[in-house]
Amino acid sequence: MDLDRFATDTPDDDAPGDARVCVVATQPETFERCRAGFYPAPRSYDRTRADFEYMAFYRTAPVSAVTHYARVVDRTEQARGEPGPMDESDWTALIDPFSEERVVLVFEFDDLVPLDRPVENDLNGVRGAWYCTVSDLRDAATLSALRDRADT
Repeated sequence: MDLDRFATDTPDDDAPGDARVCVVATQPETFERCRAGFYPAPRSYDRTRADFEYMAFYRTAPVSAVTHYARVVDRTEQARGEPGPMDESDWTALIDPFSEERVVLVFEFDDLVPLDRPVENDLNGVRGAWYCTVSDLRDAATLSALRDRADT
C-alpha cells in the first residue's frame, strides 16, 4: 500500500484542473526514478513530441493504479554514453528491456503529488500514453472511467 497521500510533507494537489496530463505506465524501478525526479522515453515514442504540462503514473505494482502526478519542469534529450540525467544503470534498467534506441527524452519534474484517491485498475492497465486533464485524474475512480475521458 502506498501511504504518500497520508503524509504531511507531500506537495499539495493544487494543479490547475484544465492542465494537460500524459499518463504513463511505470514498473517499480521506473517509478523509483520518477520519485527521484525523472522519467525517460525513447525518442521514437509519441509522448516525446506531445504537448502536456504534467505526467501521471500508472503503477503496475504493487498497487495497479494511477497514484501520483508531477509538473514537468524540463525535457532533456540524452544519447547513451553522453552526460545527462541518466547514468548507465538507468539505461540498463529503464530502456534496454523495452527498446534498442540510443536516444531518449528525459522528462524532469517537481516532487510527485499523490492523488487523494488513486485511479484503480479495472482494465488491463495503461498501454502507451493517455492524455487527459488534471480534473480527469481527480474525478476518475477507475481506469475505464479515465479512458473514457482521455485521448489514448
